[in-house]
Amino acid sequence: MSRVSKPYEIVERALELSRADGCVVIADEESSANLRWAGNALTTNGVTRGRTLTVIATVDGAQGTASGVVSRSAVTVDDLEPLVRAAEAAARAAGPAEDAQPLVEGVDASPDFGDAPAETTSAVFTDFAPTLGEAFARARSGGRELYGFAHHQLTSTYLGTSTGLRLRHDQPNGTLELNAKSPDRSRSAWAGRSTRDFKDVDPAALDADLAQRLGWAERRIELPAGRYETLLPPTAVADLLIYQLWSSTARDAVEGRTVFSKPGGGTRLGETLSPLPLTLRSDPNEPGLESAPFVIAHSSGDDSSVFDNGLPMARTDWVREGRLEHLITTRHTAALTRLPVAPGAGNLILDGGGERSLEEMVSSTERGLLLTCLWYIREVDPATLLLTGLTRDGVYLVENGEVVGEVNNFRFNESPVDLLSRASEAGRTEKTLPREWSDWFTRAAMPALRVPDFNMSSVSKGV
Repeated sequence: MSRVSKPYEIVERALELSRADGCVVIADEESSANLRWAGNALTTNGVTRGRTLTVIATVDGAQGTASGVVSRSAVTVDDLEPLVRAAEAAARAAGPAEDAQPLVEGVDASPDFGDAPAETTSAVFTDFAPTLGEAFARARSGGRELYGFAHHQLTSTYLGTSTGLRLRHDQPNGTLELNAKSPDRSRSAWAGRSTRDFKDVDPAALDADLAQRLGWAERRIELPAGRYETLLPPTAVADLLIYQLWSSTARDAVEGRTVFSKPGGGTRLGETLSPLPLTLRSDPNEPGLESAPFVIAHSSGDDSSVFDNGLPMARTDWVREGRLEHLITTRHTAALTRLPVAPGAGNLILDGGGERSLEEMVSSTERGLLLTCLWYIREVDPATLLLTGLTRDGVYLVENGEVVGEVNNFRFNESPVDLLSRASEAGRTEKTLPREWSDWFTRAAMPALRVPDFNMSSVSKGV
């Protein structure tokens, strides 16, 4: 048994040890590489590796099926039996699981299930690092300082079940965040990118954009709180619509607890949310934004169920041409709500807008605000999905198609659902990094949105 060390072997051995009525085993093999820099110089870099094993035991009883979930990191073969027994004990101690369903079966095995996990290394930065160094030199000569980090993670997930599933998915995930500051720290600008392999990110282009924004900030204009025509860049749109997706569970809507609940009962499915022909969708096969094509659930909730592990996933249109089309369901909540099964997904795309870039949208703006990003987003009212948060790292005043200076930051109060109904223009869809949610959700493609009356509820003194 000491030779059992490969992920698929760990999964198989844990399944062999199971004495429960049903068992799901998920092995996540993770490797990551990172670079960090401050003041135009690299500060740290490193590579890490780790393994997390999750065992889900199900136990049938007179009152129903119970489940127990136990996860541990750095698992070796000697840890397997105690881990499996702990999951079984947790299941026996639990009451019947509300979301209990037969474990998924009949899904073809992944042909690479028995292969070694994919791994990232510092080599992922081979082409990126020299261009980053060149950006440092240009920033230094231009009187600005660059701060930030690049992070690349590769997770190989092996999923096996007592019903015969043997599935595997490799998920690369890279983020780049670059912040430029004036030497006196009075001016700050931010840019971020999501990437699978760092071959499609250009630090020089990002630095040039940040230099332009710091130049805009040399003129300072104070504005009061109020409603302003506002251009939301793709990163800000992503942050708002990701929160909308997370809040779109069918069960909560049917039970009257969310913005997607219909007054008097039922849901708002079929209602028009936007006059623009916008489609908000998730697709595990979206080029450049690929995500797991089957459910990977380490825990249960209204948006996920451990009993659904291995369930195949396909494209889902949450909003189609402006109309609310689907809400998130597990097999359990689909049965409760009598709606189609629609699991939450690992990416989010908004398309159906125009072909204009953000710069072109600026050029046709008579007077309005151009945001950089949003920060510290929190929910105020689930019934309307009213959110509050702050602008950060540059809000700029546009007059007659030109940026004329930087204005103070604001606190905003807006609902993404309401914004979709009021947006007067959507630009070209492009891959973007959601700044607020980048620790949890990075695979997004969004257009810029023009909102005629974005609510800047108060002035913020932050930079």
